[in-house]
Amino acid sequence: MLNRLKNVAKDLLAIAWIRRIYENVNRAFLETFGSSRILSHLFFFVSFITFNREQAATLRGRRNYYRNKKAHRRSHVELRRNIHRLEKGLIMRPRREVFARDYIGETLEFYRFAAQQVAASPSSMDRGEMDWAHNVLEEFFSATGTTDPTISAARAAFEAVGYRPSETGLVPYHKKQISSVTFEQLEELAMQRRSVRWFDDRPVPRESIDRALEVARQAPTACNRLPYEFRVFDDEKMVRTVSSIPFGAAGYAHNIPAIVVVVGKLDSYFSPRDRHAIYVDSSLAAMSFMFGLETLGLSSSVINWPDFEPLEVKMQRTLGLEVSERVVMLIAVGYAHPEGMVPYSQKKELDSIRRFNALG
Repeated sequence: MLNRLKNVAKDLLAIAWIRRIYENVNRAFLETFGSSRILSHLFFFVSFITFNREQAATLRGRRNYYRNKKAHRRSHVELRRNIHRLEKGLIMRPRREVFARDYIGETLEFYRFAAQQVAASPSSMDRGEMDWAHNVLEEFFSATGTTDPTISAARAAFEAVGYRPSETGLVPYHKKQISSVTFEQLEELAMQRRSVRWFDDRPVPRESIDRALEVARQAPTACNRLPYEFRVFDDEKMVRTVSSIPFGAAGYAHNIPAIVVVVGKLDSYFSPRDRHAIYVDSSLAAMSFMFGLETLGLSSSVINWPDFEPLEVKMQRTLGLEVSERVVMLIAVGYAHPEGMVPYSQKKELDSIRRFNALG
């Protein structure tokens, strides 16, 4: 039904006089309500459904953030955030003798709870995360003075936990030049990566997906939260089910060997100000993921995911997504068909996308 309605709309808008009427009415409407914030607010007060899913997801995510603080989880985003804040304090130049007084007590609460979870069920939490937290806290207490009562109390609480990490040295360090990749090689890789929509009929090795994700997770995220999940489908029937949902895969969904749904997790944040971080952080990871795939001989194509309620509902039900989980994009993955073509896709000139020192 949805596709039929979409095709009817496309056919109607292909008629020149109908398209002109539509565009003129649309433009007049937008010129009016887009002319001020007050009129824009009035429009969205009446048309509240436009952003209702994002609003609901943001509120549910904030609710879940606080609920999760007392729940056993694989990853503790509140602990990750505060440990990263400590790391930033440790690398400051010059470093202050005393810092983090306003959140070190809270950090120890998070750390103690995580340590209790690990003690009760060692495999239930990411041990690398726990070891990193311990290492950074140890570094923090060795770097700060002993006279401040708040820091002294936190130090005593830290020592009382008694957690023993399996890894050490997970602390700030001097950046190392470990790559020999030249600019020309990176540029070649970027030019090689094209949006491929026609794939060979052969399976995608899961080891290759995981290796590319090893690269993806190195992409920067706000306070090192990694607020995303890559849902990978390589079962033929499931791939067909998922790839048939977005409009953007029409015409080639049937030949996709594997598909990845990138999901942002709004329960990583306690404030609505961070609601867009899932899109930024997961997109950075997705780009690194696709570069990683290219080095392994695999190709990919990003499938656009518009905020369109009927498709959102279908994807939510299909994947069993929580309200606070938002689909950011889909990525088709496979070996490029030797006879398949890719669009040329001329990019904008640098002068169109770059400005130096432009204020005001």
